[in-house]
Amino acid sequence: MDKRTDLVTMGGNPVTLLGNEVKPGDRAPDFTVLTGDLQPYSLKDAGSKIKIISVVPSLDTGVCEMQTLRFNNEALKLKDTVILTISVDLPFAQKRFCEAHSVENVVVLSDHRDLSFGMNYGFVMEEHRLLSRGIVVVDQDNIIRYVEYVKEVGQHPDYGKALEEAARLA
Repeated sequence: MDKRTDLVTMGGNPVTLLGNEVKPGDRAPDFTVLTGDLQPYSLKDAGSKIKIISVVPSLDTGVCEMQTLRFNNEALKLKDTVILTISVDLPFAQKRFCEAHSVENVVVLSDHRDLSFGMNYGFVMEEHRLLSRGIVVVDQDNIIRYVEYVKEVGQHPDYGKALEEAARLA
């Protein structure tokens, strides 16, 4: 298992990322997470669309909320693209969040059970058992085209670069 300690901080303190770091050009690893109805969801469920995977520690924090709402709005402008928001929040909490904020244009998924996504993409913060913040863009053939591991978990990702890459692939 990979451990990386020089990549990300949370509140200015270094955290250890666990799992396999992914890079542009890599084949996107499969994963199994849960929907709000506790059904399994994997990469193949997103089909042959472009995939923007928005990774957040918890929907109960301000930056995560804003990131999710931003992508919920951006989804309406994108062609042949599905946006997945993944955190380790419980599916019930995610479902309440989506209902309370009218999140209907992104698929919100929970990695709480096995950390399958987090380990396969290298986003698990060992110290907190949360996912670090980031974005992964995957093309129609499941090749990773863009990855951002946000350096400081409390900061926003570069939405523009991720959206630009997704638009370019469409």
